[in-house]
Amino acid sequence: MRSLALALISVGLVTGGSAVAQSPDATVAISTAVADPTRPAADTARDANRKPAQIVAFAGVEPGDKVAEIAPGGGYYTRILSKAVGPQGKVYALMPAFFANRPGGLDAINALAEQYGNVEVVVIDYAETQLPEPVDLVWTTENYHDLANGDIATVNSWSFKALKPGGLYFVEDHSAPGTGTSATNTLHRIDPEAVKQQVTEAGFTLDAESDLLHNPNDPHDVSPREVQPTSDKFALRFRKSG
Repeated sequence: MRSLALALISVGLVTGGSAVAQSPDATVAISTAVADPTRPAADTARDANRKPAQIVAFAGVEPGDKVAEIAPGGGYYTRILSKAVGPQGKVYALMPAFFANRPGGLDAINALAEQYGNVEVVVIDYAETQLPEPVDLVWTTENYHDLANGDIATVNSWSFKALKPGGLYFVEDHSAPGTGTSATNTLHRIDPEAVKQQVTEAGFTLDAESDLLHNPNDPHDVSPREVQPTSDKFALRFRKSG
């Protein structure tokens, strides 16, 4: 079912990003997750720009999946992923050690994990940490440019090893076309071509890309916070072959 669903998703999203086709179970699960009335109002107010149902479908999420979410922030996607994968699934919320070392740094994500029984907080050291089980999907949104300021090769290698054969690595971030990695620290953006190069060097194959979050009015030379209503973003789905 996963292979058929992903093939259909790719057809709908790899070029125009408008049509979404997915397995019937995933369609219902994702729609229900996004419509969940317990989601915070601050989250749902962002849905029009973030397009979570389409993005989660593009990433290939299916009920029962095990997901490793890198740096979940306020939990916008953690909540959706938790409901989308359902009680048979799992979301590992990967928190960098510097958050864990701050007083109260894990309080918010730990409270979220208590509310959503299939969410487990993991303090991550990419050189040392191994999850309790292989996962179906590694997920990161609007964080890759920060990861690229460090040892991105280790992060991508960890992601490859964490996945099951055929597993998926989803990256969404603020776009800075033609800049390589020169804008990661200054503008908090990254060139999607740089991401493709780095991730494929870790052994992944580019599976699909989407323009769902493309904003042609973004000048790309300012911080994403300065672009309204939203910055130009890219979405890439990679696959672990084998």
